[in-house]
Amino acid sequence: MGKLIINSHADFEKHIGEVLGYSEWQEITQEQINQFADATLDHQWIHTDPERAKNESPFGTTIAHGYLSVSILAYHWEQIVEVNNIKMLVNYGMEKLRFIQPVRVNSQVRIMAKLKSIKDLRGMSKAEIDVTLEIKDSKKPAFEATVIFVYHFK
Repeated sequence: MGKLIINSHADFEKHIGEVLGYSEWQEITQEQINQFADATLDHQWIHTDPERAKNESPFGTTIAHGYLSVSILAYHWEQIVEVNNIKMLVNYGMEKLRFIQPVRVNSQVRIMAKLKSIKDLRGMSKAEIDVTLEIKDSKKPAFEATVIFVYHFK
């Protein structure tokens, strides 16, 4: 399935309540987890010490930082929707973020996105998108949230 193309506020409105799509699967590697730990100064052993995690963690392996799983959202969103004719995009916020299950190292994840609402704010479009970070071969997702983007169309 290709990207959904959005060229205007009216294009967005046609998809209220619909699943907009799914991103490609992405493997979360130990190297990526370690780089995130370095960037955020969060080196808790459950993320960065595979041997200790194998022996002491209830997960039996290292797990990705919750905020690492959130931080890849923009990468996955761009695989689902292409929004054209904009002057600017602002990440406005996130609501109702709930971590449901940790992402174990070497797991594959993807985003499912559903358009909750789109509002015209004096020429800018405030899009609320329900997102779920799915874990391949798992019944439970890593997280669910509503992300809010503000698009300023030309």
